Amino acid sequence: MDENLKLILDNFEKQGHVLVAGKRNLIKVFPYQGQEIAIKSFRIPILINGFIYRFFRKSKARRSFENAKLLLENGIGTPNPIAYFENFNSLFLKESYYISENLVPDYVFKNFFGDDSNPDLEPVLRGIAQFTFKMHERGIEFLDHSPGNTLIKKTKEGTFSYFLVDLNRMNFHKEMSFKHRMKNLSRISPSKEMIQVISNEYAKLSGIAEATVFNTLWQYTQEFQFRFIRKQKLKKKVMFWKN
Repeated sequence: MDENLKLILDNFEKQGHVLVAGKRNLIKVFPYQGQEIAIKSFRIPILINGFIYRFFRKSKARRSFENAKLLLENGIGTPNPIAYFENFNSLFLKESYYISENLVPDYVFKNFFGDDSNPDLEPVLRGIAQFTFKMHERGIEFLDHSPGNTLIKKTKEGTFSYFLVDLNRMNFHKEMSFKHRMKNLSRISPSKEMIQVISNEYAKLSGIAEATVFNTLWQYTQEFQFRFIRKQKLKKKVMFWKN
């Protein structure tokens, strides 16, 4: 890592523009070598996890960087990775950062929720299906394939390019079964109308009957939404003192 990046990280808390302030992680934007870079600061892990990351498992920052490289090698869009940084003491992982280009999208996929009048909606949905099918064909299982993790750029010709973010949770397979693919896609949208369009396009690409794609994907989508809602309700009960 060059000295300019080290200087930026040394001043991470005091400088930079906040892009995302999450409960667990913070993303800031900084100028660097004539461009803007995005730096994701991961929350310092609790002691046992810090110990595991120190000796047995790659950090989220390192996995994000390496997964980004693998995505690009497979022709899957993601903001260009630049570096990662880990700060260890003798026993634990402390601070860690993933650094990439700051890609400014025209849309984040979740922007389309509740906006049925957007003329880009259907081509974007079909593009999501094409993009995901391409990943699945290459054996890429993006475990956080949710609406907030796909950035979309619109070209002058009116076509769309897709870019994944939040990359630390991925699996790479030789091949993925149909059910495995549908389970992976089930987080993308809770909307039955959106799922219908995505299923139609995925069926065309896969050669599997549209009814089979839709029924399977919609079943897994409903199951995921049920688990998600139940988990949120449980969190509210357990963490009532924070409300």
